[in-house]
Amino acid sequence: MDVELPLAFEIGSYAVLILIIIADLVHAYRRPHIPSTKESGLWVAFYVGLALVFAVIMFFVGGAEHAGQFVAGWLTEYSLSIDNLFVFVIIMARFSVPRKYQQEVLMVGIILALIFRGIFIVAGAAIIEQFSAVFYLFGLFLIYTAINQAFTSHEDEEETENRLIAFLRKRIAITDEYDGAKVRTVVDGKKIFTPILIVFIAIGTTDIVFALDSIPAIFGITQSPFIVFAANIFALMGLRQLYFLLGDLIDKLVYLKYGIAFILAFIGVKLFFHALHENELPFINGGEHVDWAPEINTWTSLAVIIASMAIATIASLLKIRRDDRRASVESGGGTDAR
Repeated sequence: MDVELPLAFEIGSYAVLILIIIADLVHAYRRPHIPSTKESGLWVAFYVGLALVFAVIMFFVGGAEHAGQFVAGWLTEYSLSIDNLFVFVIIMARFSVPRKYQQEVLMVGIILALIFRGIFIVAGAAIIEQFSAVFYLFGLFLIYTAINQAFTSHEDEEETENRLIAFLRKRIAITDEYDGAKVRTVVDGKKIFTPILIVFIAIGTTDIVFALDSIPAIFGITQSPFIVFAANIFALMGLRQLYFLLGDLIDKLVYLKYGIAFILAFIGVKLFFHALHENELPFINGGEHVDWAPEINTWTSLAVIIASMAIATIASLLKIRRDDRRASVESGGGTDAR
């Protein structure tokens, strides 16, 4: 039987998580370097292990349902955060950010993501409390986002950012060269901004877009603001190291976006069913609850999320292997015997 999560547990969890984030932030700024594959792998494993340990603790403190909601929420947010990395890769490449300073840039992006998601979590919880029919809007929004995710490439999103960059360059003095990871530098005795400013703005705007997607998605799994925020923090932990671990592989996981789109569509449908089940709108079933609307439980959601990401990742890896073999044959001058 599940019980309410104790307030002391929630407060203690927040305190520990904030300390971990601060420690990671200090480490990134005091030791800027390009992490090795081994180092990145160990850190990613550490943060994943930390999330699983937290889930076990939550199981004993609050019961199986809370633990299941956290794991499902964490995996959903983790998959969306990996999708966020695709955009980070594009931004880093477009602005030729020195690899040595990409750790610091990524850390700023992650902190901004936490801030924006925190704001949307508070706003989302308040809206749900006052207006339960918002689940209809959340559901439709996620279905629309899923379609957009499946049929729009990240490169298509560059048009808006390019207009923003052109706008900034016309109004703000910005150098063409980087000065380490400094936002401002001195040129001919004058303080002017470096391209890092544009990088931070580009990353910040993408963080807002992804926060708009991710918060309705996780509210489709749990309505507990604590679990929502905890899942987001754990999903963003280790994202910086995952960026360096995956490296060029991130751009090659071509089917991952379809797996993420399916998850968003599934949660969108789940939210719509939930809204029907809790219906209070007078023009739907006379304002009465729609009894036939199924309630998709946490464990079904968890199974769908894991299966979607596994299938998308495996399919992408198989495609990479097939493409590498084809490239090897072509570079070796081989021909098809058929």
